[in-house]
Amino acid sequence: MKAVKWLTAGSMTALLAACASGPTIKGDYDHQADFAQYQTFGFMNPLGTDKAGYSTLLTERLKDATRGQMEMRGYTYNASNPDLLVNFGAKLQQKTQVTPAAPPMGPYYGYRSGFYGGWPGYGWGDDVYQYTEGTLNIDLVDARRKQLVWEGVAVGEVQNPDSANTPQNVDKAVAQIFAKYPFRAGVAAPQLPDKSKP
Repeated sequence: MKAVKWLTAGSMTALLAACASGPTIKGDYDHQADFAQYQTFGFMNPLGTDKAGYSTLLTERLKDATRGQMEMRGYTYNASNPDLLVNFGAKLQQKTQVTPAAPPMGPYYGYRSGFYGGWPGYGWGDDVYQYTEGTLNIDLVDARRKQLVWEGVAVGEVQNPDSANTPQNVDKAVAQIFAKYPFRAGVAAPQLPDKSKP
């Protein structure tokens, strides 16, 4: 059974700042939702990353970075009556990858068999690699309908769970996720990415 650990403020740093390679970023949205009606945003209370019952430093940095991304797209922050509610979710999951062993090899000095015997053939065991996978979700929820309308996800292998949790790392992770958000405030049609850019 795979072990799943919901991230606390300290351990979520691992996902944001310590991926062995760049995380895989995905985004999807409700194609039936009218995005033209969304012009303001706020944050869920409590947020999914505040399972300890209080707002953490990391959550505040996530909020700051997300607010910057939303305002960049023309949305206005409204804590009391927003069109969209932002929520965060994160987890660490232990995984195992098994690579089958190569087929057995015969005696290395096979030419000697005519004069004296070699040793029996041998092989290697399966290559077993255990690692920690981190996932960070940013959700946008229609506040009136209580319906998820967009989800951005970052998934990556975590190698250094104790890496420093800096605002720069949080800003970078949130910007990567919001690069998959195709809308602007008050505009119904998604903005198609420029395929001429790498």
